[in-house]
Amino acid sequence: MLDVKYIRENSEKVKNAIKAKGENCDLDLFFDLDQKRKNLLKSLEDKRSRLNTFSKEISEKKEQKDDILSKSKELSQEIKTEEKFFSDLDKKWKDSLMWIPNIPDDDVPLGKTEDQNETIFSWGDTEKEKKGLDHFKITADLKLLDFALASKVSKSAFPLYTGNGAKLELALLMFMMELHSENGYRQILPPFLVNRNSMFGTGQLPKLEEDMYLIEKDDLFLNPTAEVPVTNLFSGDILDCESLPVKLCAYTACFRREAGSYGKETKGLLRMHQFNKVELVHLSEPENSRDSLEELLEEAQLVLKKLEIPFRTRKLCTGEMSFASAITYDIEAWAPVSKKYLEVSSVSLFRDFQSRRMNLRLRDKNGKVAFVHTLNGSGLATPRTMIAILENHQQEKGIVSIPPILRKYFSGAETLNP
Repeated sequence: MLDVKYIRENSEKVKNAIKAKGENCDLDLFFDLDQKRKNLLKSLEDKRSRLNTFSKEISEKKEQKDDILSKSKELSQEIKTEEKFFSDLDKKWKDSLMWIPNIPDDDVPLGKTEDQNETIFSWGDTEKEKKGLDHFKITADLKLLDFALASKVSKSAFPLYTGNGAKLELALLMFMMELHSENGYRQILPPFLVNRNSMFGTGQLPKLEEDMYLIEKDDLFLNPTAEVPVTNLFSGDILDCESLPVKLCAYTACFRREAGSYGKETKGLLRMHQFNKVELVHLSEPENSRDSLEELLEEAQLVLKKLEIPFRTRKLCTGEMSFASAITYDIEAWAPVSKKYLEVSSVSLFRDFQSRRMNLRLRDKNGKVAFVHTLNGSGLATPRTMIAILENHQQEKGIVSIPPILRKYFSGAETLNP
């Protein structure tokens, strides 16, 4: 959520941000409601002041008591009517405010499609092609996943990891949690169900409600990403600046109703309703948040380096960014058999956009209260990371070499064999 004062004073910048992000937001409606709200609030304040004056006059002007009482009752009724109208208007005003997106940072490239994203870094032998089996074939040959059996107990686009597939999935999760913990991140294992306030706080609601799994009886959502429960652990808090930055890593299963996307390949591990992910969350002082962003990005990239997977990092253009983000980097692993890059992490700075929604603040050394800056990034999501492992470490005859960093989880075994 943006500061209302900022919106009023920077209407053109906000309007340009809405256009650049491609958001469906009626800023003119907000300003119309905002003016009506201010006018009505002024009217209420004036009438309440007059009512207070009448109360004093009743005791001071006893000969006019009946007339003053009559006017007082009439004014009281007007105030009640206006208060009801103000309550309705205020709700509409707040609703319109909730649809205004965050402002992209000045160095975010302007654009609408992924080809307008800016590559800022690459590591390893990217774009080198390799003959072999794609992940859909090799996971079947090595009996790592069984999507048909998963659909028997659930539905399509849900995974069932079996044998070494389950072992590899758990190894990835343990490796990432241990790596981040060693680098100063506190481990969190949060609930997988979250309430509306939490979904609103990090910006999934109201915009993305249709994409989420909702348990209507309890009005709880299946967690779409650990960003939601972990960041909201601090909602309503005032943190001491000396406790910042807060650095957390968390494992959760993640759930998305929309697993497919028009024009994009969806088979196998590429797009699913349920997937596992390790998330990194930072809470930062405003003046340090860009440094925190770079640190967070390096931590996520380190996972791929340790797994010996080539990758590139891209700064997203305005039209590719999320509703709540001020700047986002995507990390894309190279899959040499499929000959494509696979997004395995998004690392984002939200500035005070989320903290305003969840009322998360800090108190500086001078006692001044300000809003915390929030950041998060995948460290990493496992499905496409697994694809990248299977393709980059694939040997002849469908044998896959286990990345050395993961072998301790396989009792020292070096390969996944058919």
